[in-house]
Amino acid sequence: MQIRTLGTNLEVSAMGLGCMGMSEFYGPRDDDQAMQVLNTAVDLGVTFFDTADMYGPHHNEQLIGAFLKESKAQVQIATKFGIVRNPGEYKRSLDNSAAYAKQACEASLKRLGVDRIDLYYVHRIDPAQPIEETMMGLSDLVSEGKIARIGLCEVSAATLRRAHAVHPVTAVQTEYSLWSRDVEKSVLSTCKELGIGFVPYSPLGRGFLTGRFQAANEFEDGDFRANLPRFAETAVTTNRKIAETVANIANAKRCTPAQLSLAWLLAKAPDIVPIPGTKHVKYLRENAGAVDIELATDEITALEYAVSQLPIKGERYTEEGMKGVDA
Repeated sequence: MQIRTLGTNLEVSAMGLGCMGMSEFYGPRDDDQAMQVLNTAVDLGVTFFDTADMYGPHHNEQLIGAFLKESKAQVQIATKFGIVRNPGEYKRSLDNSAAYAKQACEASLKRLGVDRIDLYYVHRIDPAQPIEETMMGLSDLVSEGKIARIGLCEVSAATLRRAHAVHPVTAVQTEYSLWSRDVEKSVLSTCKELGIGFVPYSPLGRGFLTGRFQAANEFEDGDFRANLPRFAETAVTTNRKIAETVANIANAKRCTPAQLSLAWLLAKAPDIVPIPGTKHVKYLRENAGAVDIELATDEITALEYAVSQLPIKGERYTEEGMKGVDA
């Protein structure tokens, strides 16, 4: 497994692991199976685990905490605060206040069973809360030794500049894949200018780019993709052409569509660290194999051109899920 650096000093595996689906949003959870995935990830050299207090809510941090206690694994943990949910509800509100950050951080430290969080993200930006005040509160947590570094999720380039002026931002986490490329407009260039790492979540288009989903009715109970606009029956037929195109190019490259999609992201910049999520060891191994795939410049250009010629139907999230995006 290769090593990459986010910001100035956060060294992590080139491929991280998104842990959200181990707790909710992608069908029933199985803690024993999740533990097997986490252990296998460490065996494969994955040292960067991504979680959040609202996954579960709380269950995902508790799961990671139990894993760390049992395994004593030396991994970097990124978690998040700022989205407030009641158990059993998808509806959320945003709280970026310094007071809530401190409260949420203390709770996350306890659930994770650690003394310091390696990377602490603002999960979604509340436009009503001055980002400068949020960053000052997080800077205090750095000074207190509760968190080592600060990150922002789904942030606009303008807000990122304001935040970074108060305290260095180590990484930005935003959805980025072959069918979600909005960050290329200004966020990625701003990160490069300021020396900020970038962490793409849903790098496989929530599984759609793998070609495993061909219809809108293929999801288990509790899988939130069934309600997402891009996975709706009216959109799947249109969007499936993107997955087919990726599959054809991957076949010519003699790799899987997932590996091609991840290799494309890894080739975009040396400080990009994708965090594909999975609940299955076989997909974990497949994803990790993407670090060994090299794409030439002409291959990248051909892939991007082929995908760009196809329409994408539907928003990334429902209206509720879009709260705080690009804020």
